[in-house]
Amino acid sequence: MSSSDSLRRTVRVMNEGHTWEFAGRQRPVGDDGDPVAHAVDLDRCTATDLQAALRRSSTQYNASEQLWVSELLGPDDDVEDGPVGPVSFTLTDGHLTLRFPYSTFDYINDDPELFQHTEQILAPLLNRHRMWLVSAEQDESRATAPWAVWVEIGFHSRARRLTDLVDVGLDALALLDAVENGNLGRDQIADLLRGGHAEALVGQAEGPWLEAKRQHYDLSSSAGKISLAQAVARFANAEQGGLVVVGLETKGVAGQDVIRKITPMPHDPRVGRKYRQILEHRLYPPVDGLQIEAITRSDGDLVLIDIPPQPDELKPFLVHGAVIDSRTEGAFISIVRRRGDSSIPTTAAMIHAHLAAGRALLRRGELTSPPAD
Repeated sequence: MSSSDSLRRTVRVMNEGHTWEFAGRQRPVGDDGDPVAHAVDLDRCTATDLQAALRRSSTQYNASEQLWVSELLGPDDDVEDGPVGPVSFTLTDGHLTLRFPYSTFDYINDDPELFQHTEQILAPLLNRHRMWLVSAEQDESRATAPWAVWVEIGFHSRARRLTDLVDVGLDALALLDAVENGNLGRDQIADLLRGGHAEALVGQAEGPWLEAKRQHYDLSSSAGKISLAQAVARFANAEQGGLVVVGLETKGVAGQDVIRKITPMPHDPRVGRKYRQILEHRLYPPVDGLQIEAITRSDGDLVLIDIPPQPDELKPFLVHGAVIDSRTEGAFISIVRRRGDSSIPTTAAMIHAHLAAGRALLRRGELTSPPAD
């Protein structure tokens, strides 16, 4: 490797493997022989450069094939002998992979079964990031539960930042922990559904970002169409976005609606298009990044409506039509948003405040006037 090539590397192994450099920041190797970088060090480092450095460390110096990442200490601290995070990088057959352990109370001593179980959970997340599961193996040094399973994730290193890869590894760990412990967030629930793990949601309560519905909205009636549009608008107008899942039955428990049963719908390849057409006619403006997908199971389909958090400048989202005293009023406009596990209306005072603020900005010339009809 020429000196000019060496200068362009974002990760370098130096001093016969005793020192590593990450985007200009030098870190000595700790007592155990493995290099440690702080998470901040990796922001400008590439996967291709780390892969080359680990290969050189292994072949030229017979040294480490693994890089640990520290997050608990400060970036200016000596991290080489301090605590490290769960996600590390390692070489597997000469290729860079992510590696981390997760804990489980279910011991699976069949390697193919363990691999299949782990892959099914992680597949939606890894597919989105163009990654794949390399291995999932029990840590045999653990003699009692909770057991540890070591996971390796593969990827093509070209044009990959190490910081982004660490983030994916942490997301994968969170998803696996969510399945094990039931501590589910919005993104984790969506990935569980896509990965065929709807049963993991039984016992979970509806909340600020989750609404479960036992059966389809009645798209043959105005009330059903308005109800669908309002369900999506509630989350679009909320801060966190949310998920609407059709095919989950709930039961009231201690003042909360808790998912108690999976109730799949008959398979309908057109259901996503039907839902989207209703929303195009009933909801304004269009929801940015809206996803509607059928989750196919052996016993039918679930419908997942994924509403990402929306920019404030798009709010409020308006529903064309309202249901008043069990009657539909097509000429009305309704504005609803989510609070907790219920819906609250937007008050007249809040609507007026939005309009007044917009007009004030128009007068000052900070907004472009809408085109005339």
